[in-house]
Amino acid sequence: MSRLVKKSPSVCTDLPLDNTDICNKLHLLRQLLKSCFGPTGRLKQVHNNIGGHVVTTSTSSVLLPAISSSQPFINLIKTSILNHVSRFSDCGLFAAVLCLSLIEHATRSGLSGSVAIRVNTHLLGLCTSYLQREDCGCKVKLDFCSSHSLVALARGVISSKPACALTEQEALHVSKLAVRAFLLTVPCQSPGEVTLGKIVTVSVEGHPVLNSAVFPGLLVDAPDVLRVDGLESPLSHPLRVVLFSASLAGDLAELGDGTIEVHPGADTDLQILDQLLELGKRVVKDEVKLCACQKVVHPVVQQYLKSHGVVVIERLGITLMEPFAQLTGARPVATLHTTIPAGAYGQVRNFSVKQFGSKTMLHLQPSGESSICTMILCHRNETMLSELKVACQKTEHVLRLTLREPSALLGGGCTETHLAAYIRHESTKEVPETVSALGCSQTEHLRGVDSFCRSLESVAAALEHDGGDSLMDLTHAHRWTHPADLMKGHMGEESSSICGCGLMESSPNQRWTYLNANYPHFSPAPPSRDAAVRPRVLDSFTAKVNALQVAVETANLALDVRYLIQDMN
Repeated sequence: MSRLVKKSPSVCTDLPLDNTDICNKLHLLRQLLKSCFGPTGRLKQVHNNIGGHVVTTSTSSVLLPAISSSQPFINLIKTSILNHVSRFSDCGLFAAVLCLSLIEHATRSGLSGSVAIRVNTHLLGLCTSYLQREDCGCKVKLDFCSSHSLVALARGVISSKPACALTEQEALHVSKLAVRAFLLTVPCQSPGEVTLGKIVTVSVEGHPVLNSAVFPGLLVDAPDVLRVDGLESPLSHPLRVVLFSASLAGDLAELGDGTIEVHPGADTDLQILDQLLELGKRVVKDEVKLCACQKVVHPVVQQYLKSHGVVVIERLGITLMEPFAQLTGARPVATLHTTIPAGAYGQVRNFSVKQFGSKTMLHLQPSGESSICTMILCHRNETMLSELKVACQKTEHVLRLTLREPSALLGGGCTETHLAAYIRHESTKEVPETVSALGCSQTEHLRGVDSFCRSLESVAAALEHDGGDSLMDLTHAHRWTHPADLMKGHMGEESSSICGCGLMESSPNQRWTYLNANYPHFSPAPPSRDAAVRPRVLDSFTAKVNALQVAVETANLALDVRYLIQDMN
């Protein structure tokens, strides 16, 4: 078919970062994401103009996919940040705000794109090498002999999601549950290669958060199981379990592909039911106590099995098939035409009925060591519960990252301010050699360093949303908050008694500076090694280091774009 409309030419934009419209959109995105950042960040409601679900969130993994834009620069940054979040689950907003700040400060500084890129790359190398050092002042070794640091790390993730609407007590309760659930998924006595288990999350709407709990084993929906006779007390032997991935509903469509020959006058439904009942008799004969099916079980088969003391679970779903098989050791039976092999049966130590609000659930307890557990999450309404579930899933991923790298970074903006002070101090050393290697003048080098450090400081300052000021002490370079109702002339007085991460306490002789202000360069002093003083807020080391790299590399990519070509058809 011939074209009815003449094809429009592509639109080419030269030096897109000199375009006012593009810069305004990038600034708007930065302001939007910055306002979501941290525990007191403001929520965003995203609604499609033609209708659909309203999204209320401040989480980058939920917010960024909900924002659509025709601007390639916006989509470039979105894709880069979402790729980081998909791999590390945390620090998405940190990466996005830092990336946009680097672009904005670089364009304001008047540096050419190539010089800004070289300076940013050099300073990123300084940051990452410092963070990898054992004597890094913003790095904390995690002690797996104590749960305190793990709870602080989990709390840092959960408390940063204001849409969860948690009180201090509730945030601490959920953080402890997340750590307990994570530890239950780590096998204790598995020789050789270790495979982590799985946390199954069950949401219960309309109940207090403090009713949330973690159970070893697996809880599955069993609305038709009101009680389990004779199994509430400990048993001396495990109970046999069978798991079907094939449907037991008796439908012809479930028999598979191929040709079915039916004799005249034959009742196919009755014949299939007879086949299912034969299967049920085999299950009863093999002393099975629990029969689970991924799909539907025929009512007659259900009644037959229940009359012989077999508990039936249907509609298990594809999601629970893997954890169910791991917990019980059962191999899913995929056909109804052969006898069930002995090796397909699994076992559990016991099972019991538990009630959570309107949900009736069957609690399966493993017969041996198992790394499967169930987290029951309760909240007051659907929006808060959905956000809490996302936060707990991210927390699980962050805690798993600690097994690879048992370290964390100071939270509350202290890592950003500490890095900024360190970079400013280090950049005063060996300046002639550095500028020669970078191919720039000393003035350009200083402006590039200032833009990079101000970008880090602006991320720390973005944690304040109530009109107050963010300060930095001139000893350890930690971040502090200056309440909005105090005069600027009384800097440091009546400020927060502890810094953002909770590791430092204020002292009368402490010297301060406002963030993004000029201050004398200094080498940040390492924190006290007193074991009794521990940070209250921690960030994932692995996630934050990668987020720092993603932010700088994405900003450099944006600064390097010379032409923007858009197909308008």
